[in-house]
Amino acid sequence: MDNKMVIVVRGDLRLSAGKMAAQVAHAAVNCAFIAKKRTPRWFESWYSEGQRKVVVKAPNLKELYMIKSQAEGLGLATSVIIDAGMTEIPPHTVTCLGVGPGPNDIMDRVTGELKLV
Repeated sequence: MDNKMVIVVRGDLRLSAGKMAAQVAHAAVNCAFIAKKRTPRWFESWYSEGQRKVVVKAPNLKELYMIKSQAEGLGLATSVIIDAGMTEIPPHTVTCLGVGPGPNDIMDRVTGELKLV
């Protein structure tokens, strides 16, 4: 497999497993739609390979936005997920960032050093 999508979750929020899963799913769906429009070749390659997704963590909101900026600078699709605040966290809390899909070598330049969740 040569392509992947990476979801970067804020490590400082301490989300429950269920809440994190829902937020990661939002990011994956959003990124897929964005990438299908903006980078259709990367999307089609990723999709045909089985849609590999990796979930990692960033220590805080500032780092998450730095990753977003780097990713966009490399032409990758991004999607910031902002929670409605109906359950565990306050309204308008940024929970995670979807990046890609894109080629592994480009994705790793942005997210390769982050720890798995």
